[in-house]
Amino acid sequence: MRFPKMTFAGRGVGLGALALTAFTSLPAFAQEAAEGAAEAAEAAAGDTAFVFNTLLFLMGGFLVMWMAAGFAMLEAGMVRSKNVSMQLLKNIALYSIAGLMYWVVGYSLMYVDVNGYIGTFWPYSWPDAGVANEGDYAVASDWFFQMVFVATAASIVSGTLAERIKLWPFLIFVVVLTGFIYPIAGSWQWGGGWLSEMGFSDFAGSTLVHSVGGWAALAGAILLGARSDKYGPQGQVQPIPGSNMALATLGTFILWLGWFGFNGASQLALGSNADASDVSRIFANTNLAAAGGVVAALILTQLVYKKVDITFVLNGALAGLVSITAEPLTPSPFAAILIGAVGGVIVVFTVPLLDKLKIDDVVGAIPVHLIAGIWGTLAVPLTNGDTSFGTQFVGILAYGVFTFVASLVVWFILKATMGLRVSPEEEQTGLDVGEVGVEAYPEFIASRVR
Repeated sequence: MRFPKMTFAGRGVGLGALALTAFTSLPAFAQEAAEGAAEAAEAAAGDTAFVFNTLLFLMGGFLVMWMAAGFAMLEAGMVRSKNVSMQLLKNIALYSIAGLMYWVVGYSLMYVDVNGYIGTFWPYSWPDAGVANEGDYAVASDWFFQMVFVATAASIVSGTLAERIKLWPFLIFVVVLTGFIYPIAGSWQWGGGWLSEMGFSDFAGSTLVHSVGGWAALAGAILLGARSDKYGPQGQVQPIPGSNMALATLGTFILWLGWFGFNGASQLALGSNADASDVSRIFANTNLAAAGGVVAALILTQLVYKKVDITFVLNGALAGLVSITAEPLTPSPFAAILIGAVGGVIVVFTVPLLDKLKIDDVVGAIPVHLIAGIWGTLAVPLTNGDTSFGTQFVGILAYGVFTFVASLVVWFILKATMGLRVSPEEEQTGLDVGEVGVEAYPEFIASRVR
């Protein structure tokens, strides 16, 4: 197509009009460019927050996963040498079972379409490879972070029932605990269920994780009974020293390290200045509470028993950690130390109380995780004005009744069908020989039987 011929004057008018049009359009172009730059900056900021949030979940998750090693070492040191292989086997088995069950049904029960009391019975899945995730973090990172928590609850049960429980009944209970009991209870709070709507607060799981494990352990200890040589004919307590305090101490330090992921990553975000500051505050308060628990147990055992018992001190650290877990963000440094110190005091006084009740807890998990977990949850309103003592008590009661009754039913069925205890002969010889077939310390055969 050909354009019509134009005179010089026509060309001048056309160029002038074109220049005027371009000049008047500059503000619109500038506005569009600014809007485009703002959208690009917002998208970049969103991607950055997504990456940092996901990284927080992954780092927190592998720190909590490392706590499985801490529990294994702690329990291996606190039991007698003839039962060490059994404890190590239970710990690697329960971690694996927890991971499988939390994929098969646990995560969906806890987080998918929660109706206030229970979620969905269905295996959970995440986007295919190469598909961008929607939301504030990668879906699989959230699943991984939540999964390692459920293994912690099962580890608590393992230590309490050590040295006299059969392997397979214990593992079957782990299937039920990690696949059903823990996720259903967890949905009430972290899944947005009825306790969440009430205003119950448990930041990282003093009740949801630790007390749930403690209630399950208590139910099992009552039905299982004490070790045959724990209490004398007149009811007197016969101390049974652990095999290796070096391992128990190593396990405690591993757990202490893992707790930074447990509490810190429960902030659930690292994409802003405020979030990074809060995660740092949580780390600091977590460490202070553990130190407070250690010092309180150290001083109190010296005053009460005239000698310092290292097992009380190790459990004092863990009790301090459990106590601060319900609210590690809002306390001041002094409040964090005090909350942890009360946890250490709880250990010193409740371990003898359990012995008076003839409840045999080999590693002291019930005082550490159940009693200190209750204390930590009740202490939340002391530093967090958005909560109330009444609501906290309702949550503690709900989790206690549900977990204890459900666990008691499962333990009772297992006892009636399979039996829970090894034979007296196997208990005397050691579970490494009777249940596992591999001794942890084969060179100490002569000292295998006390």
